[in-house]
Amino acid sequence: MSEVKKIATRESYGNALREYAEEYPNLVVLDADLAGATKTGIFKAAYPDRFFDCGIAEGNMMAIAAGLAATGMIPFASTFAMFAAGRAYEQVRNSIGYPHMNVKIGATHAGLSVGEDGASHQCLEDLALMRVIPGMTVMNPADDIEAKAAVKAALDYVGPVYIRFGRLAVPVIHDADYKFEIGKGEILREGKDVTIVATGLEVEPALIAAENLKNDGVDAEVINICTIKPIDEELLIASAKKTGKVVTVEEHSVIGGLGGAVAEVLSEKMPTPMKRIGVYDTFGESGPALEVLHKYELDGEGVYKQIKAYLGK
Repeated sequence: MSEVKKIATRESYGNALREYAEEYPNLVVLDADLAGATKTGIFKAAYPDRFFDCGIAEGNMMAIAAGLAATGMIPFASTFAMFAAGRAYEQVRNSIGYPHMNVKIGATHAGLSVGEDGASHQCLEDLALMRVIPGMTVMNPADDIEAKAAVKAALDYVGPVYIRFGRLAVPVIHDADYKFEIGKGEILREGKDVTIVATGLEVEPALIAAENLKNDGVDAEVINICTIKPIDEELLIASAKKTGKVVTVEEHSVIGGLGGAVAEVLSEKMPTPMKRIGVYDTFGESGPALEVLHKYELDGEGVYKQIKAYLGK
């Protein structure tokens, strides 16, 4: 993994907006005074007349995006996840979700990997908040290629979409010919002893954990779930049936995110012993991103350690 190219998915977001702008002339981008950080500045430099800086007024930005969608535009409203899912939640729910407006929300700087910005900015609740809004599609891409594919899929989908992007550069694990589809997961590694379901930044640690488990004689299947809602029920059920044990891994609270979504499916359709790995009902803390992830046992070593302990029981 160390030799693989690394890029932050927020960078992928900015590049994708610029790349698809010519194909989609009704694509417009809104930002809340964070274009340099969210990387929407890449789009702004190429298409300044289609970029709107709404200032530090995220609720207004969401309402403006809803208005633009009502005129036939495809607006991407962009800011940090803490502000998109937190500060502007009412407007996202009532102005975008309730009328089912064709607005795409690009939420960057999610999770513990925001690092030094600390607990106030480390949004660990956004996937839970967004997936409970009726009709909201929720995606959490794992790398550069999947992030760009998610943006393209959002452009072609009619309805509200929330896409979660990260600050930290992560390895590119997909090939250029990767075919992405909303609502579909993928098996990255076949296995028979335990299913590891991961999303976003945690896909790489899940793969590392699977390789370490192999040395212990455990054959782990690794599934990447980008679309948290609608989730790939068929794939989850088939894998759970095959392995008999499921572990979910996410850079998010274990309450209401990927782990919750998977548990909801399996508890109703394929009851399976489960372990949820993520942040356990606590806030994050300030520190270098990699060190924070290590402390919360969300790096490859930590995920392996937690899965091994679970299987040992």
